[in-house]
Amino acid sequence: MKRPSCIDLFCGCGGFSLGFKRAGFDVLAAIDFNSEAVDVFRKNFSEVPHVLHKDLTRFGPDELSRQIGATTVDVIIGGPPCQGFSTSRQRDGANSGPRMIEDPRRYLYREFLKYVAFFRPKVFVMENVLGIKSAAGGRYFTRVQQEARAHGYRVHPQVEKAFDLGVPQKRVRQLIIGTRIDLADYFPSRLQRAPRACTNPTLGEAIGDLPPLRAGAGTEISTYDMRRRVAHVARYGRQYLFETLEVHLAENLTGHRSRPHSDRDLRDFARLREGEHCAEAMKRGIEFEFPYDRGTFKDRYTRQHRNEPCSTIVAHLSKDGLMFIHPTQNRSLTPREAARVQSFPDWFEFPVARTHQFRLIGNAVPPLIGEALGLTAKAYIEGVNIKSKLIQFPGKRIPASLEEAVSRIMEVVVAASNRSIGALGTEAFKRAWCAVAYVYPGLHPNSALEHGTDISNTVDEVPSILHIEPRLMTPYYVQSGWPVLLEPVVTEAWRRYHAGELKDDEFYCSEATQAGLKYRKQA
Repeated sequence: MKRPSCIDLFCGCGGFSLGFKRAGFDVLAAIDFNSEAVDVFRKNFSEVPHVLHKDLTRFGPDELSRQIGATTVDVIIGGPPCQGFSTSRQRDGANSGPRMIEDPRRYLYREFLKYVAFFRPKVFVMENVLGIKSAAGGRYFTRVQQEARAHGYRVHPQVEKAFDLGVPQKRVRQLIIGTRIDLADYFPSRLQRAPRACTNPTLGEAIGDLPPLRAGAGTEISTYDMRRRVAHVARYGRQYLFETLEVHLAENLTGHRSRPHSDRDLRDFARLREGEHCAEAMKRGIEFEFPYDRGTFKDRYTRQHRNEPCSTIVAHLSKDGLMFIHPTQNRSLTPREAARVQSFPDWFEFPVARTHQFRLIGNAVPPLIGEALGLTAKAYIEGVNIKSKLIQFPGKRIPASLEEAVSRIMEVVVAASNRSIGALGTEAFKRAWCAVAYVYPGLHPNSALEHGTDISNTVDEVPSILHIEPRLMTPYYVQSGWPVLLEPVVTEAWRRYHAGELKDDEFYCSEATQAGLKYRKQA
């Protein structure tokens, strides 16, 4: 069977691509504006035919199409630079007012969507920080979804905790996933964990075998301590070291060198207990020497705990590393330790300059997250291609016409207005919910409740439903696309789904969606 293909935009050093490669994808092209990121990508992915140092605002999808000799691709992945939406910018006021408007990075999602519109992938996955949801009152979060739907995609946002997918850190990221509207099946909300992923991984499990270092010590290329590795495996097992990090494939240990710290910082480090930040230490009477405001910088110094996941690895590690103090050694984490926490294998090489290493590692999508998304996308594509996932509903549940579908929906809307929707029989509700899927095949149930506050009465087209029951079209929530009138119906569907009354196939109604798409083509 032909391997599915993908393109990686804003590829960075390649964490997303590595995950998709491990999941069985061919990466046709990768593009980034940062020359160091592109150099690292090329070094680690010699099999990727087109690794391009390009500015996506000036390099269009038609040019890429000519270079790779393809006009279609199965998946487009990418993480438009997230600094414009970061929570640190929310704290300093940069997510509102003129600074928000002036930051051009906030609009790079449109370059991503240009490629989606051109190549028409079956799936796209955009990864970003949680801050995109609240930046500018949620306007950018809304625009991404609204514009993706305008390109013909069924869109749903999804929050993923890296720890749940086997990454030993507290990283939480916002995904925006789109599937082409002509594909009736729904992208699963529960991602398929990579087989190599550990359950409940800890920082100690990720880095405990590495040779101890003093601050400022270590070399770019060194050797492993095999006695420490044996002891480490005896305590934690082999999975993270050998399956995730693939230590057996690395000829040498690279990037394990510690940055120097001032004597004052080292004295302050020593005052911290394992798993403690400076505000907690001050509560027990510890006095620190650092010259920062104690209220503003309450977590300025943080010693990580070996038996817990690490704090979120960020690009700011390149500055000082004070929030990433080693659990038992008086220094901050090394680039290799940070890469391991991100789930990069030990054979993956980074640039020699430590500052660049930290920046690329902190900006990367953890490969284990990429692999989970890749495995889920691959299963989705295979299911769509062979139509093996389409559900065979009893014929009576699929409306015979748009008029019948509208009638069923209005019955349940009336029940909701009378506060009797909860008493509606299971079969009657399933028939009404199937009608919703038939009428709105381009909307995703997972996005229905996270709809934002912006409401519109304007529609770009005049669908037949407007002539039958206008309230089922407008007003609607701009972010999710769902009609306001259906909010109580969707809420009830979710309640019944979580209660087990609706199974997956009955909640996502793929066959009814397919029937609705067929009706639209014929109308």
